[in-house]
Amino acid sequence: MQTSRREFLASTLMATLAAPNAFSASRYRVGITTNTRGGWESDVWLSFREAREVGYRNVESFIHYFKDFYDDKADQLKQKMDEIGVRFVTISNGSPMETHFEDPSKHDKVIEDHMRLIRFIKKLGCEHLKINMGQRRPTGTTDEDLKHMVAALGEIGKRSAAEGIKFAVHAHMWSQFENRREIDYVMDRTNPRQVYFVLDTGHITMAGIDPVELTRALGHRIVEFHMKDTKPENRGGAKTRLERPDMMKDPPFFPLGHGGVDFPAIKSHLDKIGWQGWLTVELDSSPYRAPKASARMSKEYIEKTLGLKL
Repeated sequence: MQTSRREFLASTLMATLAAPNAFSASRYRVGITTNTRGGWESDVWLSFREAREVGYRNVESFIHYFKDFYDDKADQLKQKMDEIGVRFVTISNGSPMETHFEDPSKHDKVIEDHMRLIRFIKKLGCEHLKINMGQRRPTGTTDEDLKHMVAALGEIGKRSAAEGIKFAVHAHMWSQFENRREIDYVMDRTNPRQVYFVLDTGHITMAGIDPVELTRALGHRIVEFHMKDTKPENRGGAKTRLERPDMMKDPPFFPLGHGGVDFPAIKSHLDKIGWQGWLTVELDSSPYRAPKASARMSKEYIEKTLGLKL
């Protein structure tokens, strides 16, 4: 007995709906940040090629690696990426850009530099900009600092939205923007449709915050996760603030599945709310094995434990 086209399509749809996580996997896009100390930090093209050999198709990097292309040779950079077989998740800010968001006298330069970067990554097909703040002062970040940071972030967020690019701030240990008080201050005082968040599971944990709880609190305002594992004893948030370590002698971050971050719980909540966005593997250093080997370990964890395909 032949099956009609309508019956075939109906049965296919029902089978798809019945399959566990049928749509969830397609909502997640997996990438890797490749400036890993221990072999990748000084050769961005090697890092891209080896990441691709492992199976990653999406890479994240920093603007200082691409000074020969910035900002009028985006087509040439895209061609080089196509030859390797990867595309950008995003390109982050950094030297020589102005990143002192807390200083109102530098806001014009902060805004100018970041809008220039936004227009550049737009040409490369990126959909969001992830930014870090400047280096943290020994005295920390004051409410006055945060007020000025909010003003600059809000202005860039508004202009970035007009360009069709999501603007996302990354909480990072040892920067102006690292702890829960600072995260809540900025998120509460900026437009949720103009200023988004990058949740780095490693830095969030080191700041004493539970990344699972923060995922639930911020939800769809998160556009990207930096997937880092940390020491098992720091599960749910470090008990004391970690001072900046030597990343090669005392690495605080590990390949996924080799530490204490509860990635399945994070993904479970993301599945529940229908979240869409980037899961970007990041390992600041790989002192015990080549970065390529660490990247492969994280890939296997993502595929076998989280059930996602690169």
